[in-house]
Amino acid sequence: MTVHPPGPLWTGRASNRAQWLLAAAGAACLALGIELAVDAPWTSGVVPLLMSVIGCLAAGLLILYGTLAFVHVAVTVDAEAMVVRCGHMGLPRRRISLTEVTSAEFLPRITPQQWGGWGYRWRPEKGTAVIVRRGEGLELRLGDGKLFTVTVDDAENGVRVIRTHLRALAR
Repeated sequence: MTVHPPGPLWTGRASNRAQWLLAAAGAACLALGIELAVDAPWTSGVVPLLMSVIGCLAAGLLILYGTLAFVHVAVTVDAEAMVVRCGHMGLPRRRISLTEVTSAEFLPRITPQQWGGWGYRWRPEKGTAVIVRRGEGLELRLGDGKLFTVTVDDAENGVRVIRTHLRALAR
């Protein structure tokens, strides 16, 4: 294994406050499911009420996780890899070794419409992306030809750091 020279460490973050509204909707579904389970009269039939409770709880949990996981993203670059962590728990997480990267590009304007929405996205012709908001981001071209895109603040400096490390690896 090659020893990499120490170099600049870069961290970037991006967040989307609008997704808190979706999280509130998920919490409301969850609260409705709990309310139905606790206060609903079970005399009208167990199966329909049970299906309503389970449906509300499942929808609430899915909406909550799906939105809270992508309220913000944190990206860290060091001499060996770029690590992307989503949400408060850092999941999903993606680590891309810089030995797999062939180039890095700054993208001044990324929109959720380009990737089909917010979140962890995959498109066969483009690759994968973590999209938490519209705006600037960075794009890595990997050795297999696929792209990895992430929306993050201060992406231009992140690209500079990645390119510095790629030049050091090429030596």
